[in-house]
Amino acid sequence: MEKRKIRFFNTTGPCNPEDHYMLPPEERLVGTQLHRYIGDKLYWVLHAPRQTGKTTFLQSWMREINSGSEAISCYVSVETCQGVPEAERAIPIICDAVRRWSEKSDMPVPAIENETPQSQLNSILSNWAKLMAPKPLIVLFDEVDVLQGDALISFLRQLRDGFAGRGVGKFPVSIALVGMRDLKDYITASKGGVPVNPGSPFNIKEDSGSLSNFRKDDISRLFSQRTAETGQQITPEALDYVYDQSRGQPWIVNSLFKRATMRILDGESTEPVTIEHIREAREQMIQARETHLDALAYRLENPQIRSVMESLITGEPDTRLAAGEPFRLCMDLGLVTIEKGNPAVANPIYREVIAREITFSTQMAIPSPEWKWQKSDGTLDMDALLREFQAFWQNNSEVWEQQADYIEAFPHLLLMAFLQRVTNGHGRIEREYAASRGRMDLAVEYNGAWNIIEVKLLRQGKNFETVMAEGLKQTLGYRDSFFPVRPSQDSERTEASPAQCYLLIFDRRPDKPAWPERLKWITTEAITVLGC
Repeated sequence: MEKRKIRFFNTTGPCNPEDHYMLPPEERLVGTQLHRYIGDKLYWVLHAPRQTGKTTFLQSWMREINSGSEAISCYVSVETCQGVPEAERAIPIICDAVRRWSEKSDMPVPAIENETPQSQLNSILSNWAKLMAPKPLIVLFDEVDVLQGDALISFLRQLRDGFAGRGVGKFPVSIALVGMRDLKDYITASKGGVPVNPGSPFNIKEDSGSLSNFRKDDISRLFSQRTAETGQQITPEALDYVYDQSRGQPWIVNSLFKRATMRILDGESTEPVTIEHIREAREQMIQARETHLDALAYRLENPQIRSVMESLITGEPDTRLAAGEPFRLCMDLGLVTIEKGNPAVANPIYREVIAREITFSTQMAIPSPEWKWQKSDGTLDMDALLREFQAFWQNNSEVWEQQADYIEAFPHLLLMAFLQRVTNGHGRIEREYAASRGRMDLAVEYNGAWNIIEVKLLRQGKNFETVMAEGLKQTLGYRDSFFPVRPSQDSERTEASPAQCYLLIFDRRPDKPAWPERLKWITTEAITVLGC
């Protein structure tokens, strides 16, 4: 299969095939075999999260097919049906989309017969296949996940009606349905949560495939195409950081490279891209709330997504989490993944966006700090900051918690809002949270100095000493993973960690003691422990 180009720094809108670089489609398609679909006359589903390159992939494959003599293919988006659940309204809109996209693709435009919506789509696809003869017709329906209710069922039934008689000049020999979710999820949703049965209106589906994220070597290959064009290099540390922050999510990779090469550096610059350029690009991207990240933030208002995020932030084990529909929705949206056997937010940038979004209003309600929170060398006085947080927690937490959306994660979110209020613009916070960890880890950098913070919850049935012992071990483990210990020149000892460590334990027991007993400040050899 011939490789086509897709420049990583063009990330908005449909791509122009002459102006872009990309990997061959089959290199990112998981679970399917493209060459089978035409010859075996298969109908199939492609599902992947938003902004993973589905539309670019479809249009690339359409051009691939149409450049040969085997078949003719057309991309059709049904996005204009969003919010139209009635078949009587949606099917004519889909038929109009078929005509518009065929015209855009310089193909013969099929006529819309004067039929009822229940047969109109079947009719126009039959007419379209006749116009394309003697070549077989392949139709790539994109944004199918916007269809719902009767509109979705009618759409699928008409495709099934044409399936048995498909063939050259009769009906499309192959149809792809493309969206964020697998087809069985659409049907289940349209039936009010009732699982799909063998008589479902699209049991003719052969395969379900998904687009993979970029691997680390894919990211390197993408930038190497720019290097070949302009001579601009990128350091290995910068490439590693792009992968670490994005986990290969295509839109994030594209956006980081675009900002680093065209905004932070001049678009014509050949200066090497360093990790500092990528870090600045990351911060700009998050603060700019670009469309994809803004859509991500909007989804946090969904109660189903909120329930999953709360479990991840608190780290509390939940045996029902991964089995529920909310978790599957988050997986389909690309918000969460399975990391080392535990559910987790899909990548560090999503973790940052989610944390900032759900703490934004709280952060704005926290008064500007008036105490001295910087040391004479310009680094953060974390002891002073956390003593102020303890006082703030005592004075405000009970009232503020009554107004919170995320009750279980309230301590974590208020702490993050408090830290963000101080460090915003001058430092950064690295966040680690995933289900079943039993805690949340924070690493706060300010003017080059690091502070490690671990958050634990004291639940009913446990005592402070037990939770502290567990938390001390976890805090040291996180510190050592964040700053691996290296032997010093003296082989008999090791270098000290460059970070101060803190363990915050929030008492969430219904019968928790009064504030004087609850507030603690305990200094061990390596960690400061706070009771809240």
